[in-house]
Amino acid sequence: MQKTLAMRVLEGQKIPYEAVAYPNTERDAVKVAAHLGVPAGQVFKTLVVVRERGKPLLVLIPADRQLDMKALAAAVGEKKLKMATHQEAEQLTRLQVGGISPLALLNKGFAIYLDQSATALAQIYVSAGQKGINLRVPVAGLIQVTGAQVIAVAS
Repeated sequence: MQKTLAMRVLEGQKIPYEAVAYPNTERDAVKVAAHLGVPAGQVFKTLVVVRERGKPLLVLIPADRQLDMKALAAAVGEKKLKMATHQEAEQLTRLQVGGISPLALLNKGFAIYLDQSATALAQIYVSAGQKGINLRVPVAGLIQVTGAQVIAVAS
């Protein structure tokens, strides 16, 4: 397995991780969790949310939950937010849907948010920045490296 930028970022910060592979044709995070044999609530998908002005937001929520846009807008002080289309998400991040990772997008101006449900877990799975690879990372380490703000936005 080739090292991704996300893996190198974690190594550079001395954050332990485990890379796990799944079929790279799979885009559904709930099915990815099934492939990995872990609860869907432990696999976090990275959603790209567009605001009226400024860089989009990256929001990590559990695979088996939906993003509450009203809660997100209130938490970030925006009136209008919209979910990026697959095409927009890929253009904005230069990563493929299913492989969008906050760890691969550090210092690119994206505000990063993590659903508060993650704080109840020791480790979660996030994309490695490439379809077919997820990283199991300690939640505290992920927050430390990404500077993610923890907010309650999954319903």
